[in-house]
Amino acid sequence: MAIKPNRLNKGDTVAVIAPASPPNKENLKRGLAFITELGLNYKLGKSLYEEYGYLAGDDHARLEDLHEMFLDDEVNAIICAGGGYGTARIASSIDYKLIEKHPKIFWGYSDITFLHTAIRQKTGLITFHGPMLASDIGKEGAHPLSKETFRQLFQPAELRYGLDLSQIEELVRGAAEGPLVGGNLSLLSSSMGTPFEIDTKGKILLIEDINEEPRAVDRMLNQLYMAGKLQEATGIILGDFNNCVQERDLSLSLDEVIEHYIKLAGRPALKGFKMGHCAPHIGVPLGAAARMDTETKHLFVESGIN
Repeated sequence: MAIKPNRLNKGDTVAVIAPASPPNKENLKRGLAFITELGLNYKLGKSLYEEYGYLAGDDHARLEDLHEMFLDDEVNAIICAGGGYGTARIASSIDYKLIEKHPKIFWGYSDITFLHTAIRQKTGLITFHGPMLASDIGKEGAHPLSKETFRQLFQPAELRYGLDLSQIEELVRGAAEGPLVGGNLSLLSSSMGTPFEIDTKGKILLIEDINEEPRAVDRMLNQLYMAGKLQEATGIILGDFNNCVQERDLSLSLDEVIEHYIKLAGRPALKGFKMGHCAPHIGVPLGAAARMDTETKHLFVESGIN
């Protein structure tokens, strides 16, 4: 059964951590100012500004930040500063019982996808796939809708995504319902064969990615298809595939690759959602009950908070 974290209230404290790569410091500074604008206080992870190659501190330091913030009763939510790489390195060492006993809002995307999948499947906690402080909110000219999407953390309300937000297209006709799962395609494919392999059975699958050539997207979708992950989903939602362009003369287009596997899977599918490495970036609760309809081109997701 899904566990919904408690909503935020003005004056609450959110933790800011970097469980993957070091965030851009100037962007993060602006992102922290946004947290204050929301009427919230913040507490910074100890390894937030550390640099260990492409990691924000060694595995122990990043893991310790995650554990400490879930354990800290003064912290009401945990928001990731950015993605990059590194969350899969700590997944097998996480104390999931600790998280289950201290459920709270956990927010991020991109490399954070591995943690979304691991935490949900080990604890049942609903987590949030949404824009991060340094990667998105702290960038100059951050999109207002990316900022507005944080409002879902303060008041329970069904998320309704339709043609008023972006140009949505039908790939495979039909309607579907089930918990919304998924995130970054690269991280979903890297979960295969591990104890945290993405479970799509009876669920609506969200997929997005960035900076991957069509042949790389082909490889990862083929892996999910051969493993039955696309076919087991009740429906598929395609988010943004930012800069996933061909870098060679001989190539299939991204659309050709995606449509090949989505139509092979034969599950109701829509593309064009502003979810992922894009602006605006609309946050959604993963693990929350959802339904989709290709005729009306809508996605509805139940609130992820109490």
